[in-house]
Amino acid sequence: MATQQPATRPANPRFSSGPCAKPPTFDVAKLADAALGRSHRAAIGKDKLKAAIEGTREVLGIPADYKIGIVPASDTGAVEMALWSLLGERKVEMLAWESFGSGWVTDVVKQLKIDAEVKTADYGQLVDLASVDFTNDVVFTWNGTTSGVRVPNGDWIADNREGLTICDATSAAFAMDLPWGKLDVTTFSWQKVLGGEAAHGVIVLSPTAVARLESYTPVWPLPKIFRLTKGGKLIEGIFTGATINTPSMLAVEDYLFALNWARDEGGLKGLIARADSNAQAVFDFCDANDWITNLAEDDATRSNTSVCLKFTDDRIQDGAAFAKAVAKRLETENIALDIGAYRDAPAGLRIWCGGTVETPDINAMLPWLAWAFEAEIEAQMAEA
Repeated sequence: MATQQPATRPANPRFSSGPCAKPPTFDVAKLADAALGRSHRAAIGKDKLKAAIEGTREVLGIPADYKIGIVPASDTGAVEMALWSLLGERKVEMLAWESFGSGWVTDVVKQLKIDAEVKTADYGQLVDLASVDFTNDVVFTWNGTTSGVRVPNGDWIADNREGLTICDATSAAFAMDLPWGKLDVTTFSWQKVLGGEAAHGVIVLSPTAVARLESYTPVWPLPKIFRLTKGGKLIEGIFTGATINTPSMLAVEDYLFALNWARDEGGLKGLIARADSNAQAVFDFCDANDWITNLAEDDATRSNTSVCLKFTDDRIQDGAAFAKAVAKRLETENIALDIGAYRDAPAGLRIWCGGTVETPDINAMLPWLAWAFEAEIEAQMAEA
């Protein structure tokens, strides 16, 4: 007997983990003030880029003495800029518990050839944070986008550290309370939690990170696109709107719109509350159904943005094929788009719960997830 479909559908089926859903009030007509066809070096371009930088500072509560720059190549470009420009001065510890963190390990160990101490954990787990030695530079992701595992807070980071903390916060910024005093370099892209357009990254530098940049020169050559200093001094223009390469002024306008939407939603506290509400709806669903669970093994480490799930039903014969089939059913019905697990992650689903997603849409989607699960179980049994 075919499982009956739910009556209610999400108004917006976009639950992709990046690029993510646009803010609910988005309309492309609202970007009409973009400085299109104008130089980003002209006054209008510089003013908009500066507004994006200072809007970031305001909404995220970044200290006044921290530098904020808009850089190319999304969060990846921002992280690479930090790794290539800052590492090598002292020993490095690399922390990884999902694919992007593992990618930074590869870059540091195999490309920069730094003899780093690498600490890894399987998907769903977190490394032993108490074992981290902060006389070293420490590189980590705040939220594992592909594992749904995040660090629970910043208490594990030493206040009197000698090394730098370099944090990839791309699925955390605007959804989690980042302790800026604990972070020396922080990177993210606005295509994640604020649903901005892709290809632009943000790098945030503490005064300690700036001091490192101005006192240390890596032994390897730096591509122009990574250079943050000139003549031993920070290139201040990067952090006031004079970007390293040409930005999309349409994407900048889109980000300014998203920042204004964030302000209207109560700023950072409002955005965190929205993400928490979305994620809790998924957590409650998992608690009520014994065939699906959170990939994160410790509740304290569950992400409130990239919520990763795995199927636990003993009747499932091929986990990867089953998860793909469930995701395909939901996509075909236009209920949930792009929710398959990341290609390197364990088989399952990944539901984006950042602040641009509406909780009613999550609540409307979840009964369809139950429908897709039952329908696929029936199909599998019919083939047996």
